[in-house]
Amino acid sequence: MTGLGAVFRPQLPPERLRALARLADETGLDELWLWEDCFREGGVSTAAAALAWTERVRVGVGLLPVPLRNVGITAMEAASLHRMFPGRPVLAVGHGVQDWMGQVGARAASPLTLLREHLDALRALLRGERLTTEGRYVKLDDVALDWPPPGPVEILAGATGPRTLQLSGAAADGTVLTAGTPPEGVRQARRLIDEGRASADRTDPHRVVVYLLTATGPDAAARLHAELTAEGLADVPDLGVAGDAPTVAKAVERLTEAGADTVILQPTADEPDPEGFIRFTARDVRPLVP
Repeated sequence: MTGLGAVFRPQLPPERLRALARLADETGLDELWLWEDCFREGGVSTAAAALAWTERVRVGVGLLPVPLRNVGITAMEAASLHRMFPGRPVLAVGHGVQDWMGQVGARAASPLTLLREHLDALRALLRGERLTTEGRYVKLDDVALDWPPPGPVEILAGATGPRTLQLSGAAADGTVLTAGTPPEGVRQARRLIDEGRASADRTDPHRVVVYLLTATGPDAAARLHAELTAEGLADVPDLGVAGDAPTVAKAVERLTEAGADTVILQPTADEPDPEGFIRFTARDVRPLVP
C-alpha cells in the first residue's frame, strides 16, 4: 500500500501543532511530517511533542540539516525518540539550504563529504556500534550510545542533485524528494538511487518519500499557481495538484507509478484551513489511494 501523509508547515506557529497532530492521529493519517526550516521550528523538539501527543501516527522530520548538528547529538536524539515511540519516528538528514547554513556560520566546503560522514557514523551508532573515526568533518573517539534503539531503524536522506541521490542510495535507508519533483523527476531519482545502491551492494529496501504540493477548495488553482510562481517552478510540467480528492489521488498515483513509496501532501504556505487539509488527506484522499 502506498503511504500517504501531510505536512505541518513551519509557517504555522508551533502552538498549532498539538491540535493538528491529534487530528492526524484521530483521522487515521499514515504520517505527519515536520520541517526544520531556518529559522522557524526545531525538528526534534516538535517531533517529540507530536509523538507524545499521539498514539499511532508516524511522525517524520524532513529534514535535519547536518551542518547544524554534531552526529553524536543526532544519534542520541534519534535513539531516544525510537526507544520512547517505537516504530513511529521517521528522521531524514540532509545538506540544508546553503544560504541558511552560511547565516549561522555552518556552511561546509564539501556538503557531500559531510553528509556521507554523518550518515555512516549515525547509522553505525544507531546499530549500537562503538565508533572511532577521523573524517574531514566527523570526528569520534570511542563513542557508543548507552541506549541505542533495540532494533533496526531507518535513516533517510534528503536529496536533489545527482551525486546526493547516488549517495543516498549507497548510504541511507531511504530518500526524501522535494515538492519540486515531478513524476519524471522521481523516475530519474530512482535510477540514480539504484546506481548508488548497486555501488554499495545494497539489496535491502529503500523507501522513496515525495512531497506533493497540494491545494483544494474554491481557490485551489490560484493558490497553487502563486506558490509555484514564487518558487520559480511555474513552468515545470506535472508539478503540484489542485482540485478535489479524485484529482489529488490521481496525482499521487502518477508519483507512485514513477517510483514513490510514500507521498506526503504539502499544503500551500497560505492554506486557509490546516485542520481541513488534514481531514481531506485522511478521509477523502486516503480511501482512493491503493
